[in-house]
Amino acid sequence: MKKLLSLLLIISALYSCKTETKNTEVTEAKPEKPNIIFIMSDDHAFQAISAYGHPVSQLAPTPNIDRIAQNGMRMDRAYVTNSICGPSRAVILTGKHSHINGFRQNGDRFDGDQPTLPKKLQELGYTTAILGKWHLHGYPQGFDHWKIIQDQGNYYNPNFIEAGDTTQIEGYATDIITEDAITWLDQQRDTTKPFFMMVHHKAPHRNWMPALRYANKYDSINFPLPETYFTDHEGSKASKEQLQTIYKDMYEGHDLKMTKKLGSSELAHNPWTTDFERMTPEQRAAWDKAYQAKNDAFHKADLHGKDLAEWKGQRYLRDYMATIAAVDEGVGNILDYLEANNLDENTIVVYTSDQGFYLGEKGFFDKRYMYEESYRTPLLVQYPKAIKAGSHSEALVQNLDFAQTFLDYAKGTNLVTDMQGQSLRPVLEQHVEADDFREVLYYHYYDFPAFHMVKKHYGISTKRYKLMHFYDDIDTWEFYDLESDPQEVQNKIDDPAYADVIESLHKKLDSVQEVYGVTEKEFERAPAERVAREYKNFERLRGTPMQ
Repeated sequence: MKKLLSLLLIISALYSCKTETKNTEVTEAKPEKPNIIFIMSDDHAFQAISAYGHPVSQLAPTPNIDRIAQNGMRMDRAYVTNSICGPSRAVILTGKHSHINGFRQNGDRFDGDQPTLPKKLQELGYTTAILGKWHLHGYPQGFDHWKIIQDQGNYYNPNFIEAGDTTQIEGYATDIITEDAITWLDQQRDTTKPFFMMVHHKAPHRNWMPALRYANKYDSINFPLPETYFTDHEGSKASKEQLQTIYKDMYEGHDLKMTKKLGSSELAHNPWTTDFERMTPEQRAAWDKAYQAKNDAFHKADLHGKDLAEWKGQRYLRDYMATIAAVDEGVGNILDYLEANNLDENTIVVYTSDQGFYLGEKGFFDKRYMYEESYRTPLLVQYPKAIKAGSHSEALVQNLDFAQTFLDYAKGTNLVTDMQGQSLRPVLEQHVEADDFREVLYYHYYDFPAFHMVKKHYGISTKRYKLMHFYDDIDTWEFYDLESDPQEVQNKIDDPAYADVIESLHKKLDSVQEVYGVTEKEFERAPAERVAREYKNFERLRGTPMQ
């Protein structure tokens, strides 16, 4: 009996040791790191992606961008920290708010020497590339390969900078960027390493020039103009004093491609001539052919007042959505490449925009405001290994979170250090309830006085409420209940029924600013004479719109 017991104990010990060894091996095993493709368009409104179900996008669907939502997650409450091109890009690269990374407004120079996401991914064994729009001045750091559009770039025959050399490349910007991305994937990357590739499109940034093959794509579509297209901005002094209203501030030649008279191809007011002048004779002839008939129809209609304003809204939406068509096509080409080369299962694919955009809400185009249309950005993510196909989330997330998310998946959480975001991995993999991820978001816009003259402002938002302070040459607060007023046209800052809520939000705002290291420096005001000068400069550049 004693011998049997001893034998059993020995067997048990051996089994325990074996099990322990196996567990240790599983724990120590290093899973394959995912590839990451980050596709970002410029000024792509969530309303213009059919996966989000907005009426405009249902008339102009984006089937390839939608594939990412079908294969992964659609995030319905994704926002930016500062709704303008350069600052948004700096936040994504650093995982830090604008006042920390130092790039508060367009025209600032990004400090490329600071720690950034691509540098950290290189430390983790990734090969890295960026293709397309940069817009941070200086050259990219942390990328093994880069080829960037010069400044804002042009739609046709744009200048690209590669290895310090600037070259004009014939073709359409969206197509060139897509082709460069696939070429790098197929021929240039180090295939022994996981890869991180940023594909940054110029489109659909102003002035919304579609590829020639799509120039007439939506000519027969009447897009629904927003209920707030004509509004008096009651309760919002900041909205009254902006200069980004479609029917008042767009350049009729440059933006709306209107011509001076019947039968002529000569553009109306066009202060920025290079977009059309750099076209080849063949491109310009094809362009004029595509627009001549519809411009002549406009002149024959002899529209004025409200009818003219609505016509401008339709022209804007048709060009904007047609410009997106090539972006959607390019996304499809990249997804097809991944699938054809068995790379899709182990590749995180993100589609987003550097901020939201107005499609006529409140009469606006452009972005900058903390109102939903410019503050909220599309965000679609697929990763078949970990993200459930066809899922969606209402979690409050920001572009501040991208860097930490990618480092989490790359097994580099130890490199996060002083980043200010949160990894989205628990949300993407549905390990946390949306309401438990984040309670409040912080926003700060600085670019005033500057183009479009949107006031400096900061604020916080929860899922239901939003509190904003507009400052510089004004000093006003706005408060909105998104549940009862999703269009944000009823400023309830003085409504006694919300007094307790507003007081609570003020306390949260103070707390959030303290956590993010916001100091008094962030509330500096411009000299009054400079503000007045910028208003005059804008009006002079805009000219006098048709009435």
